[in-house]
Amino acid sequence: MYKFIIRGGQPLSGDVFISGAKNAVLPIMAATLITPGHFILRNVPDLRDTRTMLKLLEIIGAKVNFSDGKMEIDSTTCSNPVAPYEVVKTMRASFDVLGPLSSRFRYAKVSLPGGCAWGPRPVDLHLKALKALGTEVTLEGGYIIVKGAASGAEINFELSSVGATKNALMAAVKAEGQTIIQNAAREPEITALIDFLNALGADISGQDSTRLCINGVKELKNELDFTIIPDRIEAGTFLITNLLLGGEIRLHNVNPEHLAIVLTKLQEAGSRLEITADSILSQGGPSIAPVNITTAPYPGFPTDLQAQWMALMSRAVGDSIIIDEIYHDRFTHVAELNRLGARIKLEQNVAVVEGVARLTGAPVMSTDIRASASLIIAGLAAAGETEVSRIYHIDRGYEKIETKLKNIGADISRVRG
Repeated sequence: MYKFIIRGGQPLSGDVFISGAKNAVLPIMAATLITPGHFILRNVPDLRDTRTMLKLLEIIGAKVNFSDGKMEIDSTTCSNPVAPYEVVKTMRASFDVLGPLSSRFRYAKVSLPGGCAWGPRPVDLHLKALKALGTEVTLEGGYIIVKGAASGAEINFELSSVGATKNALMAAVKAEGQTIIQNAAREPEITALIDFLNALGADISGQDSTRLCINGVKELKNELDFTIIPDRIEAGTFLITNLLLGGEIRLHNVNPEHLAIVLTKLQEAGSRLEITADSILSQGGPSIAPVNITTAPYPGFPTDLQAQWMALMSRAVGDSIIIDEIYHDRFTHVAELNRLGARIKLEQNVAVVEGVARLTGAPVMSTDIRASASLIIAGLAAAGETEVSRIYHIDRGYEKIETKLKNIGADISRVRG
């Protein structure tokens, strides 16, 4: 078991190279199961979650090589359309294989998912989509069983769901006829999945909109070389950290278009930004203005940056309000931030943050990926020493975060204990 020891108060300076997007690569890895083939994925982040998905692909029968950001997947040998509980319980994104397996084998047996410790995220929208496509869906012993060939259908999501949109897309690409998905998620990671599937020979239109049209095709290509988009959440995390700590950093391998609302909010809070097509120069201001945020589906403010924004607002000159409309119970970081001296009051899904002049180091505990990031950010701003335990959470979603922070001047060390 490892923990981070952080000594706060150091401004940041230097270059940060943003990794590939975790939330884009995982469904694309799953999509390689739809058809037998050889695939090369580039700009793949080395994370606990990508390693978990790699293990799942191997259980299903794929052969995978992964080194230095390049992943080679041979899915021609897949013969076991089962995602066991032992793997799926550790990472919710393992559920992404449901659509691909049902498409290829007309059968899938996938455990109900696990993943982050906070709050239930039901899979009913995934199952309704597969039922709409004409497959038989049952629950047996904690496993979802899908049987039968999919046929084109109209799928109307009551709520915009990234996960359900992914599975519906992957189940429909080889379905006979046309499928329409209404109220589809618009996140850049969905667009990246559509780009991958279309490059493979699928016929999907409407990307970047809430209405997707999928004309089923009989066959897909058996090889593809594809590059994963940059991780907008990692980029946002570093920009928030820079505003809180001060100094100047430049992000490379970033797509600013994916961060439009975040960049606007950062500028309102005091960031000075110079933006190019694939880089962002960020200068932290002398003080932080209080800025309210409400999370919403893309292009709204991402729920995956809510915890980090709260760490930033804990040092703002004034009060701010943070509302999470995506996951109403995603606030396990509040108590830990308060241990560092923040003043945050929580009522249901609304947090009122009273900015303080000083944070002070203390032992704190990570509870999920983004909560971990918020504690690291706050610890870097706190006087004295902060100890962050259970950091295996952060390793699920941030590639070598302490190395990247050290390279720009942060005092952070990974130690056993």
